[in-house]
Amino acid sequence: MFHKNIKLVLAGLLVAFSIYLFSIGGNIGNGIFILFLSLFPIFLYFRNEFILLAFFKLRKQDFPGAQKWLSYIKNPEGALIKKQQGYFNYLHGLMVSQTNLNEAEKYFKKAIALGLTMDQDLALAKLQLAGIAMTRRRKIEATNLLNEAKKLDKQNMLKDQIKMMKEQMKKM
Repeated sequence: MFHKNIKLVLAGLLVAFSIYLFSIGGNIGNGIFILFLSLFPIFLYFRNEFILLAFFKLRKQDFPGAQKWLSYIKNPEGALIKKQQGYFNYLHGLMVSQTNLNEAEKYFKKAIALGLTMDQDLALAKLQLAGIAMTRRRKIEATNLLNEAKKLDKQNMLKDQIKMMKEQMKKM
């Protein structure tokens, strides 16, 4: 896996080579191809390839496969931009939440602090944190997190889960 800055340098070199092909070489077709080829490192700078593959594995409910792809990221601070680090922690939190709630809580809090691009992902992270707070009998924190999750869930995809958690909190 490449450092995030190496991807930008690679894209810059490809753009420079395509300009060389346009002007000096006279190979306009090859220059256009190399210019389009330079878009891949730029895309992978903003969307990490291993995080994308982990999301595809999670979509198929393949948790060990997603964990395998995430394990390829050895140094998240050096290889990922800030939002990607948020998703890295978010994915780890989703996988660890089934076995270790203490570690999952740390991952979700770090993901929220780093930031998640989509409101739906942020709502799910807050919903998970609310569930963890409920299991620890922290009713006020769970209520606040549920309200924040409800505000972020604009498409009502988590409506049933939020409603079920509120009913469980009434029993506490």
